Amino acid sequence: MNQNLIYFFLAFFCCTYLVNAQESDDYIEFNDRKNTVHGVYLGLGTYYGKIDKADTYAMTFQIAYVANQQFEVGFVGVGFYSDLNRQGLNFNDRDLFGGYGGLHLQPILFSKSKLNLSFPLLIGGGAVGLIDRDFENTIEDDDWQPVFVFEPGVSLLFNISRYIQLEAAVKHRFSSRINFKPEYGLSNINGFSAGLGIKVGVFNMGRNRYKQKTIN
Repeated sequence: MNQNLIYFFLAFFCCTYLVNAQESDDYIEFNDRKNTVHGVYLGLGTYYGKIDKADTYAMTFQIAYVANQQFEVGFVGVGFYSDLNRQGLNFNDRDLFGGYGGLHLQPILFSKSKLNLSFPLLIGGGAVGLIDRDFENTIEDDDWQPVFVFEPGVSLLFNISRYIQLEAAVKHRFSSRINFKPEYGLSNINGFSAGLGIKVGVFNMGRNRYKQKTIN
């Protein structure tokens, strides 16, 4: 009796192991290591927002590495122009422009679905300046001001294919203080922005190398 029970349990465990090894996509995994799926992409985006209630337009460029389609780390560069000139203020004939860039971090939720939710974050710095309407002369004193930027956001990612991804995002920019002439009334470049982007690359460079397709 005891010997029969031992044989029964051995057969049961063997069957259980084989069932677990057989995956739904007809692959058998020959080891239990969880391998990282790598990806890399280049991205471009365009954004609209406000700085001190002035219309602001921005372009972004980014390059990033993607781990397991769940986390991005890379670099983002942003160039922007803000229609700072206020009607009725004769002394204010300047607009604001500048650029900043830095570390890009982006955790991704629901990464296996067509539509993903993510939380991009930029930490970096750059410089801003004032320019007249014909883009010829910057302000004579203190042409440029250095600025530190912290910019979190929320975005939706739509996976068109393994190589193309669309993004719709809302962000809020927090900056360090800047010190232009008092009449401009501008002490930072804080503000919301929203926009669209496209990412082109390879978001999943391959299957688990330890998997082998079964023969039907």
